[in-house]
Amino acid sequence: MDDEKAPAGIDPTIPSVARMYDYYLGGKDNFASDREAAENFIKVLPGIREMARSNRAFLSRAVSEIAGRGVRQFLDIGSGLPTQENVHQVAHRIIPDARVVYVDNDPIVMAHGRALLEDNPHTTVVQADMREPKALLDHPDIQTKIDFNQPVAVLLLAMLHFVPDDGDATAIVAAIREKLAPGSYLILSHAYAGDVSEEKHARGQEVYRTTATGSLTSRGPGHLAAYADGLEVLDPGIVPVQAWRPEFDGDAEYDLGKPNILGVVARVP
Repeated sequence: MDDEKAPAGIDPTIPSVARMYDYYLGGKDNFASDREAAENFIKVLPGIREMARSNRAFLSRAVSEIAGRGVRQFLDIGSGLPTQENVHQVAHRIIPDARVVYVDNDPIVMAHGRALLEDNPHTTVVQADMREPKALLDHPDIQTKIDFNQPVAVLLLAMLHFVPDDGDATAIVAAIREKLAPGSYLILSHAYAGDVSEEKHARGQEVYRTTATGSLTSRGPGHLAAYADGLEVLDPGIVPVQAWRPEFDGDAEYDLGKPNILGVVARVP
């Protein structure tokens, strides 16, 4: 995108985590500031593009699994810019009338999402912030589309690591879990630094401090286990996203000493 095409209220000189992610995935919906910040992070973590693609593939496999179990409602919090294999495209291959709500706080995500879904009666896009989970869940457009008395799959993919305080991140998950009926699912993924050096970790955090979100926090398997405590965790448990029911046997092998994005899928009993 050209800077002069920024929607009203958007400062194209401040990087956006959604547009940086779009850049990692090879998308075009980003500004020069996003590309510069993303390239700076790539210098710190050269594998971030592959991690982003693996996270997207995890979304596809997890949504396919849950739709195959009969869940007809999906709430994607922090959905980011539309790309290939969005939640509704995956779910509708299995359940053509599955209801899907995308949530993001980036106005550019809103504009692109609404344009993409204009003629889709089963899917909508809502502007809300996961850092205010009660307001998000009570949003009238979400309440209209999602029946929380029935099973729903909630996706929080590569989002909680933008919440720096552990207590705040836990509270977001707790507020969402409190709303879910039995038979619902949580699909979570989260950045994990592994055993990278403190110097490299600090450099990566410095890049994300320049963004509108302002932070990037690594959390490990123990945190994800706490988020899913009391739920039925689907096999293979908490693993790097490429190792969650992979298409290729080689992807099932991983080293938790290396930086990655961890994923988990859990069912509300």
